[in-house]
Amino acid sequence: MSVTSHSEYGARPLFWFAVYQLLWHLLLPLAFVRLAWRARHSFAYLHHIPERLGFGYDKPITKDSIWIHAVSVGETRAAQPLIDAYLARGESILLTHMTLNGRRTGKQLFAKAIAAGQIRQVYLPYDLCWCVEHFLKTFKPKFGLFMETEAWPTVVFRCAEIDLPLFLVNARLSERSARRIKRFGKAGRALFQAFAGVLAQTEFDAQRYRSLGVKNVLITGNLKFDVPLDPQLVAKGKEWQHDLRATKRLMVCAASTRDGEEGLILNAWKDLLLSNAFEAQPLLLLVPRHPERFAEVANQIHAADLKFRRRSEWSGLPKDSAGLDVILGDSMGEMPLYYSASDLVVMGGSLLPFGGQNLIEACAAGCPVLLGEHTYNFQQAALDAIAVGAAKRIKGDVLLGDTTALVESLKSLLLNSSELTKMSEAAKTYSIEHQGASKRIFAALD
Repeated sequence: MSVTSHSEYGARPLFWFAVYQLLWHLLLPLAFVRLAWRARHSFAYLHHIPERLGFGYDKPITKDSIWIHAVSVGETRAAQPLIDAYLARGESILLTHMTLNGRRTGKQLFAKAIAAGQIRQVYLPYDLCWCVEHFLKTFKPKFGLFMETEAWPTVVFRCAEIDLPLFLVNARLSERSARRIKRFGKAGRALFQAFAGVLAQTEFDAQRYRSLGVKNVLITGNLKFDVPLDPQLVAKGKEWQHDLRATKRLMVCAASTRDGEEGLILNAWKDLLLSNAFEAQPLLLLVPRHPERFAEVANQIHAADLKFRRRSEWSGLPKDSAGLDVILGDSMGEMPLYYSASDLVVMGGSLLPFGGQNLIEACAAGCPVLLGEHTYNFQQAALDAIAVGAAKRIKGDVLLGDTTALVESLKSLLLNSSELTKMSEAAKTYSIEHQGASKRIFAALD
């Protein structure tokens, strides 16, 4: 990949950029109010506040680092193969996030490198000129990699103006997002043209970036296929599965569910249990995407009159699991355990129009996937998984609250052990055959 020269960068749209900056200054107090509101659940939201403004760095600054921005949990995990490769080469990494959970995930994944001083973690400052300017002057990275969908105008245009190469890596762009960008005309297109290059996940994504006038686009695949599953969590999950199968129970994981989806899933689960179609009633493992919603979802399960326990209440599968209808997965970083323990996963974000969540980790664990209609954020991955038999689409939309299609899809798979086995093998093969994005990205960036 050739780095775009300064003259080829998209020009900063001055009028719209001025409006954007004005809005940011007006909304800045609300950003801090939001942090304070979230601090009700964790006081850590109020830590490192100066970093949000591009100041307050209390450790020696490492110049000439490779800057990798991973906004939250999913992006941080996806960046792991790249970060590991650069660390092995002796590079130092500036790792930035926007969310508390993203920062926590990075700290967990790269604890040794952080302790050794190879990785420096900070928050990306709010997208105000003076915040971004001080951040860039403080750290002076060699080049920057923004993961997946992040494109902050102030950061992107300023990096272009100072000839700091900034790449959009593992990039994806849904048709819906592309349409929204085009509504801003030249201003929207200029933002993505200002990247030094775009390394896209799929041909779909690459075509959409090219439609915005981005010239330097390569298709390198999806980094998430290269993210290794924690072997200890996988082993623990297999122990859970062994204990459940000893009682002839199957377990369904509803993973990364979003607001509104839990109610649909719980209603469907009650209907499934009332059908008396199983020799031993299956168990639901419900894992909300956002930790701040754990208490809210617990109340929903209680209101549905289903017997449940929280994952946080025990270290292993509860001895009284035979009397449970639901386990609430209120823990962080344990998805490999949950997938490895489950016989089927219902992928959150796909039942209602949220665009779906990443199904790759479930496939890597050999867990068959059941998808709703709304998978536009992971279009190619969903189509490929369905095509090879690793995933199935629910036969009907639950958008209007009718869960009949969900119940029937669950029942047809859970009662067909040979189909589940075939899907499990297809899922493993699918995840292995799509690996290699990290090597292609690494080579392209070099």
